[in-house]
Amino acid sequence: MDNSAFNANLFEFLQQSPTPYHAVQSMARRLEKAGFERLDEQLSWSLAPGQRYYVTRNDSSIIAFQTGQGDPAAQGVRMMGAHTDSPCLRVKPNPELHRKGYYQLGVEVYGGALLNPWFDRDLSIAGRVSYVDGQGRLHDALVNFEKPVVTIPSLAIHLDREANSSRTVNPQTDVPPILMQCEEKDAASFRDLLARQIGKEHPQADVARVLDYELSLYDTQPPATVGFNDEFIASARLDNLLSCFIGLQALLDADPSQPALLVCNDHEEVGSQSAEGAQGPFLSSVLERWVGLEDKPRVIARSMMISADNAHGVHPNYADRHDGNHGPLLNGGPVIKINNNQRYATNSRTSALYRHLSDSLDLPCQAFVVRSDMACGSTIGPITAGNLGVRTLDIGVPQFAMHSIRETAGAKDAYVLYRVLRQYIELERLD
Repeated sequence: MDNSAFNANLFEFLQQSPTPYHAVQSMARRLEKAGFERLDEQLSWSLAPGQRYYVTRNDSSIIAFQTGQGDPAAQGVRMMGAHTDSPCLRVKPNPELHRKGYYQLGVEVYGGALLNPWFDRDLSIAGRVSYVDGQGRLHDALVNFEKPVVTIPSLAIHLDREANSSRTVNPQTDVPPILMQCEEKDAASFRDLLARQIGKEHPQADVARVLDYELSLYDTQPPATVGFNDEFIASARLDNLLSCFIGLQALLDADPSQPALLVCNDHEEVGSQSAEGAQGPFLSSVLERWVGLEDKPRVIARSMMISADNAHGVHPNYADRHDGNHGPLLNGGPVIKINNNQRYATNSRTSALYRHLSDSLDLPCQAFVVRSDMACGSTIGPITAGNLGVRTLDIGVPQFAMHSIRETAGAKDAYVLYRVLRQYIELERLD
């Protein structure tokens, strides 16, 4: 697979994945097509050497692994991690707002979203809906309206003369999107609208009543190649579905002889503390069922985790926001993320291994350290390292506009990281 084909497949994945639920569904389909067997946490497992498996939790987190041909306690496991969620707007439980003949939806901000870019976009709605059928049985269904069904119009500058100098966004009053134009007496409940949508997408579903949902707004503009010389890619949810896809593709294409694992957790953008988040027991539980409780410490001692989460590329208009010696450039290669206060889990040994692999393939890499007078973000890397005790590297593709509704990355960097991760999975020894 070359760079162009890789990005084409990436764009398809991004289009299919407007929410963590859809991302996991899309990843599961690709895994099954490649011969991975689905496991159920509620059932006993019978794992065999040389086989490939995957398991999901809450339909929003996923772990895929290959058992390899040897003993994981002797070989270690080549682990990779990413997260399926992105900052967005989520629909509230009682969302109906009726004002001046407009039907609007109350929304809650999920994660640290940049709010201004959400205005004047063609937005749709997707996520998971729970309902009861005519026999009183509970079901879940994924829905995706796909077409633009809501918008958040800006206030005209004539009515806000300070918009370009001092505008702030109130997430309670300024952000509720317009769904349609109708009088309140004629408006269906939002749950009734969801029931109709389930019927369209799942004709065999018997929907007596929608009980609840977890729904996100998203931008319908498709991913694109951007730049005079096609230097960039632009899309929603590059942070961090880009890393999910890179890890997935590396695992799919790598030789299956070595023990390897990919975990993509939900809820990283809100702290990771959930049953399916990196601060929860999902990964530890799967490892115990794979290698056994007694051998787990030995396996972890010989293993390594590469936590992939996008990095801040130096913005030419705001170059002073970076340390002068650590300003990653788009298309300059993946970025090793370092923080001595453990906001990133990289240490000299894990970064050295990555640099060695990258050099062996004659591929570029960069390093990022936040300015000493600025706060540093974090990833699932330190959380996973702290939970498991596994040595960890934090790395990511450099990008612009992190946490915006549309983000930009280099057209070459994702493919570079994919090539190094594939080489990492195929290593005979990690020590």
